[in-house]
Amino acid sequence: MPTDAYLTLTLLLALFVLLIKTKIPAPAIFLGALAVAMTLKLAPTAQLLKGFSNPGMLTVAVLFMVAAGMYATGAITMIMDMVIGVPRSVVGTQIRTLPPIAFGSAFLNNTPLVAMMIPVIRDLSRAARLPAQQLYLPMSFASILGGMCTVIGTSTNLVIAGMVMDAIGREGPGLPAVQAIRMFDPALVGVPIALVAIVFMILVGRFFLPARKNGRQSDATLRRYTAEFEVREGSRIVSRTLDETGIVSGEDVQVLYIRRGVGILTNDLMNEKLTAGDLISFSADVDGMVTLWRTNALVPHLTLNPMQTERHTHHLVKAVVSRQSKTVGRRIADLIRDANTCQYKFVALSRDGQPVDGPLEETTIEAGDNAVLEVNDNFFYECQIDQDFALTKALKGFQLQRTDRAVEASLITLAMIVAVALGWMSMLNASLLASGAMLLTGCLPLHTAARSIDWGTLVVIACAIGLESAVTQSGLAGQVAALLAAMGGDHPHLALAVIFLGCSVMTNVITNNAAAAFMFPIALSTAGQLGVSFMPFAITLMIAASCAFITPTGYQTNLMVWGPGEYRFTDFVKIGSVMTLIVAVMTILLTPMIYGF
Repeated sequence: MPTDAYLTLTLLLALFVLLIKTKIPAPAIFLGALAVAMTLKLAPTAQLLKGFSNPGMLTVAVLFMVAAGMYATGAITMIMDMVIGVPRSVVGTQIRTLPPIAFGSAFLNNTPLVAMMIPVIRDLSRAARLPAQQLYLPMSFASILGGMCTVIGTSTNLVIAGMVMDAIGREGPGLPAVQAIRMFDPALVGVPIALVAIVFMILVGRFFLPARKNGRQSDATLRRYTAEFEVREGSRIVSRTLDETGIVSGEDVQVLYIRRGVGILTNDLMNEKLTAGDLISFSADVDGMVTLWRTNALVPHLTLNPMQTERHTHHLVKAVVSRQSKTVGRRIADLIRDANTCQYKFVALSRDGQPVDGPLEETTIEAGDNAVLEVNDNFFYECQIDQDFALTKALKGFQLQRTDRAVEASLITLAMIVAVALGWMSMLNASLLASGAMLLTGCLPLHTAARSIDWGTLVVIACAIGLESAVTQSGLAGQVAALLAAMGGDHPHLALAVIFLGCSVMTNVITNNAAAAFMFPIALSTAGQLGVSFMPFAITLMIAASCAFITPTGYQTNLMVWGPGEYRFTDFVKIGSVMTLIVAVMTILLTPMIYGF
C-alpha cells in the first residue's frame, strides 16, 4: 500500500479518536484534519478545498434560511400541529413523525425536510418536556430509510441508476447482463427494510440514545412567575381543552384558574373547553413562561397603553423594580389607566422567587419584584428604565412567529419542492430563489436569516467532502476496494455481503456518492465473474450507500442534527451499528429472493 495511503488511514483514525474521546468541537477537529492533509499533500489543494464550494454544502446553508422562514411565520408549526398534534411521550412523537418523514423522503430531497423539522422537534421537545436526543437522530434515520426506497429518493440512487444505464450497452468478457432500474425497483427491498427499521427505532431505539438534561441552575430553573394570557379569537386552541392543546405539560407550567366573563373556574381545568377571550392564569418558570408567550394562540392580558407596533417585532425583557420607581405601591390596574406609562405588555411577575397571589391587575407593586415585559424597540429609548428598574435584561433568542405570512412561506416552499421534483432546476438554484423570496415578502427578516445558518455544520460538511479527496488520491480507497473484491470469493451470497460491507464502510468514512462510485465497478465485475444477475448487486449498492448510520459525517442529515441534538460521536455508533446490522441482514436475504441471482 502506498505511503500516502498509510498516512491517510492514520489521519482518519486520529480524527475518529478525537471525535470519540475528546470534547473538542467537531468543526475544529475537521479543520485540523484538513490542514494536516494539505500539509502532507495527500491530495491537491484545490481538491481538498472543493467542499467549500460544493453545491451540496451550499444547498444545506441556503435551506437553513428557507426552514427559518417556514418557522418564523409559523407555517411549519401549523402544518405539523395538524399532522403530529401534541404527543405526550417519545414513542408517541416517533409514531407520528417518523412515517411521514420517511414517506416524504421517498419522493423529495430529505435535506429540506430535515431542515424544516429541526425547529419543530426542538419546540415539541421543549413543550412536552421530552428528551430531544431521542427525537433528532431517529428523524434523520427515517429520512435516510425513506430516501433509499425510490430512484429519485437520494442523489446516490440516481448516480447508481445512471451508471447502470451506461453499463447496459457495454459488452466484454466477465461482464453480466444489465437491465435498467425503474423508479420503484428499490422499493421492493427498501420498504420492508424501512418498516422494520422504523419499528425498531420506535420500540427499542430510545434505549440506545441518551436523554441528557441541561444541568444549569439559574433564574430559569429556580424562580417561578405568575403569568396571565388571553385566548386569542380564532386561534387553534378555541373549543379545545388545555389537555388537548399540550400547552401545559410537565412541572414548568401549572394552571391556577380560568376567568371567563365575571366567573372564575378552578376545578378540572385541564378538561375545560376554552373559548375566545378566556383569561388563563399560570404559574411557570421562565422557560415555561417564554413557551406560553411564543404560543400564537395566547396574548398577554395586561397592556400598559396601546402598542402600535406589530407583535412579531416585540421582545421579552426581565426587569427588577427599583426603590425609586414611581410604580412602587401602586396597583398594576392603576398603571393601565396612567397616560404617562410607557408602552409595554405585562407578561409575568415574581416576588421573592415565587408567583404572586391573586390576579396580576390587583397586585400592588413592591421594590424588588421581578417582572417580565413584552416591549418594542422604543422601550429602551423613550422609557425611564434607569429610574423605574434596577436591572433590565433582554431575553435573547425568543421571537414571535409572524403568522400573517404563513401562507406566503408555504407557497414559496411548495414552489421550491415542485421545481426540483419536476427537474426544472437544481436544489441549490431553487433554494436560493426560495430564500430570496422569503426575504422579499417579509417572511424572513435579514437578522433572522443570518442567525439561522449553522456554520459549524457547514464547516464539517465541507471538510468531510475535502477529506474524501485524500482517501481517493492517496490510493486508500483503491486498496480497500481490492481487498473487498478478494474477500467476495465465488459464493454469490458472500459476495453480496462483502459488497454491502465495503460500501457501508466507505459511505460512513467518505461520501455516499463516492462510495457508490468506488464499489460499482467491483460489484459489476463480481457479478460477471460469478455469472449471476447484476440486479441484486445494484439494489444492494443503493441501500448500502445510503446506510450511513454509524458516523455523523456519513450523511448530510446526520450532520444537521448532530449539533441541535448535542450528540456525541459514540451516540451514532451505538444505535447506528444496530441499524446497519438490521439493514444488512434484510438486504442480503431479500435481494436474491426478490430479484434472483
